[in-house]
Amino acid sequence: MKNTVCQFFVAIAALAVMIFCLSPTLVAQQADDYLRTMQAEAVTAGKSDWIFWGNKIGTFSTWTNHSNRLIPVYTFGGNLDAISGKKSAYRNKKKLKRLYGKVPSETLNQDADYFDQTQLYRLQKQAVKQGKKNIIVMIFDGMDWQTTQAAAIYKAQKVAYTEGRGNVLSFQTYDKAPTDFGFCVTAPHNGGTKHDVDSQTVSNIGGDRRGGYNSDFGGKAPWSQPGGISYLIGKRKSLNHVYTDSGASATSIFSGKKTYNGAIGVDHEGNQLSTIAHQLQSAGRSVGVVTSVPISHATPASAYAHNVTRNDYQDLSRDLLGLPSIAHRDQPLPGMDVVIGCGWGAEKEKDENQGKNFVAGNKYLPQAEMDEINVDNGGDYVVAHCMTGKKGSDVLAAAAKVAIENKHRLLGLFGAQCTHLPYATADGDFNPTRGIKSADKYTPEELVESPTLAEMTTAALDVLDTNEKGFWLMVEAGDVDWANHNNNIDDSIGAVFSGEKAFDAITDWVQNNSNWEETILIVTSDHGHMMTVVDLERLIRPKIESVTEPPDEPVSE
Repeated sequence: MKNTVCQFFVAIAALAVMIFCLSPTLVAQQADDYLRTMQAEAVTAGKSDWIFWGNKIGTFSTWTNHSNRLIPVYTFGGNLDAISGKKSAYRNKKKLKRLYGKVPSETLNQDADYFDQTQLYRLQKQAVKQGKKNIIVMIFDGMDWQTTQAAAIYKAQKVAYTEGRGNVLSFQTYDKAPTDFGFCVTAPHNGGTKHDVDSQTVSNIGGDRRGGYNSDFGGKAPWSQPGGISYLIGKRKSLNHVYTDSGASATSIFSGKKTYNGAIGVDHEGNQLSTIAHQLQSAGRSVGVVTSVPISHATPASAYAHNVTRNDYQDLSRDLLGLPSIAHRDQPLPGMDVVIGCGWGAEKEKDENQGKNFVAGNKYLPQAEMDEINVDNGGDYVVAHCMTGKKGSDVLAAAAKVAIENKHRLLGLFGAQCTHLPYATADGDFNPTRGIKSADKYTPEELVESPTLAEMTTAALDVLDTNEKGFWLMVEAGDVDWANHNNNIDDSIGAVFSGEKAFDAITDWVQNNSNWEETILIVTSDHGHMMTVVDLERLIRPKIESVTEPPDEPVSE
């Protein structure tokens, strides 16, 4: 009875927090959530005259996977001069051969303005040589130029731009640092390589399809009309360059090597790679990852872990946290200094994809191993996680404070029942409608018991900043990708806004605790999807014509 009463008051408190936080503007939007309505209508009908996913205009969804679209790159505290234009790998046969093992068909382009995703690794290396103390990489997973534009239109309530950098979202308009904009190819080395998780070996090296990029079909810029939309999803018969997954793309960003789809921190032959985080940690800097999805999903895992498959979640977490893993049995990796993300409460009894050493219980990190690394038991990490009746932001802030005061590491494990942070949709509400799959539903407690991505980011920065030599940090807004996989434009735009707040947290932190002479921030995505908004005006709130009341009849005397 006592627990029931407690839970009741927790639910009431959570609801009160939500109501209190709603601005008058937000309340007005919720009364007319037009984007949610249009999303629901389109997915129910299976057809739409204003948006479609895939390569069939008019049909709402024929594609739920990634694409070969060029993706945007924004830099702050640095520029792209060393890797773009004439320095692009796509203008040079030797560079292309080093990337792909051969010069891919119809890929060399002497006029390419785009560069390769692997060159972002070199940009980070260059920043270190230039004396940058802090390196921050922010990845909006799955956010291509089209997703960014849709979010900007919704926010501005007008079609503010149709090409270029954009001028609405804060990572487009921030002007307190030297900044640059470009776009890159995300293609992997290959798709179709096979793996054995227990022996950590690969076979069918080189796979059955290779990567590359043809701008005539894919577009010379992200906003270009592609010459063949089917090409971007690998369905053009005469030229079917494979599109990437998050493991291959993130590995290329952090290690500078192209690899096969599904790989984590290994090359196309399965050899372990040294990432920028490994190198900076060896030089005495602190390193960390923050994500709105599970801590050992492909993007955060690729920053530090080694595995022939992205699906071996527990072993990937072990690498991140300095525990013995299938890839490092006898000599574990040192472990990252900060790991904050989701996965709390994700229970599973069996998982063949994780190999023979899978431990029943939490899918991402066994409870016994979480206890082992906890400072309360002699470990190195202050551990913060969802706690019944407590605000996640308070729990994380308290843990970060202890970590800072005692020079400990920090692990944060949060998330709703769906293992990610709760979705705030485009209007800021937490009431998503369905995409191709059913809609998430959150309890009032879940909305309170996890911090936001912005709060996670600030906590990580504060802990990492205790190292006088500097740090490397990756921040991932991973729910953009999940929303786009689900063909849900309402969730996707909301996820962009959530990431935008994390970007704001980073720039605020730099202004208050560092400066742009010693810090560089790279903002990008790991790949695109295949969403096309045919009628951009439909993202703008429909005008409601006012009804004029007839004048009162004069009163007869």
